[in-house]
Amino acid sequence: MLKLTGITLARGARVLLKDTSLTVFPGHKVGLVGSNGAGKTSLFALVRGELHQDAGEVEFPQRWVVAHVAQELESLERPALDFVMDGDVELREVEAAIGEAEAAHEEGEKAALLHARYDEIGGYSSKSRAQALMSGLGFGPEAEGANVATFSGGWRMRLNLARALMCRSDLLLLDEPTNHLDLDAVLWLEDWLKAYPGALLLITHDREFLDAVAGTIVHVDGQKLVTYPGNYSAFERQSAQRLAQQQAAHEKQVRTRAHLQA
Repeated sequence: MLKLTGITLARGARVLLKDTSLTVFPGHKVGLVGSNGAGKTSLFALVRGELHQDAGEVEFPQRWVVAHVAQELESLERPALDFVMDGDVELREVEAAIGEAEAAHEEGEKAALLHARYDEIGGYSSKSRAQALMSGLGFGPEAEGANVATFSGGWRMRLNLARALMCRSDLLLLDEPTNHLDLDAVLWLEDWLKAYPGALLLITHDREFLDAVAGTIVHVDGQKLVTYPGNYSAFERQSAQRLAQQQAAHEKQVRTRAHLQA
């Protein structure tokens, strides 16, 4: 599991998170919500190791593979299908090792182990898996052989998303994944994420998408990570109840103070 304990995170003089904790279990789908600038994207960078906390611990198993969607728009002279398949790093490493072994005419146990591993990680079905991802995100068959550089910015972002989904990850970080997607692609992505076996951390302003995908909501509020069970609609109800209770407690405190002063 992903475990953040006693995290304090500052950007310059501004403290985004202060002495707060969060646990994400394998298979859990967690929506991350909060006002702009509250620290949601910085939290993703912290999990990816691109930022370092000022206090506290970030822990998850070393064997976990973490996937995220690259925000830069790569302009490559590389076929789109190959670009998407590159998202499965181990697949490409095993393919390269097999190629080297065949070029050296190596046989025996090493070659057998490589081919066994290739089969184990779904190497023989990897192309069809990548094609299914591209199709789900709106690419036609003719797009598979087109160079990445020929696509517009929005379609390259879809390729980046497909590449992240291609990764056989244990933890998937998605920041506004429905941007640049039409309705059909959004509905397809909902179904894909529901079936995704790993842990998911999701940032999106699309409430319907959150309702469909997330089973837990984490609210980044007041430098804290506050966890609510259920989807976004459940979070809104619980949050409203919590605010009402806080308001009632405040009004009672005001009345008590006035009484004591009188």
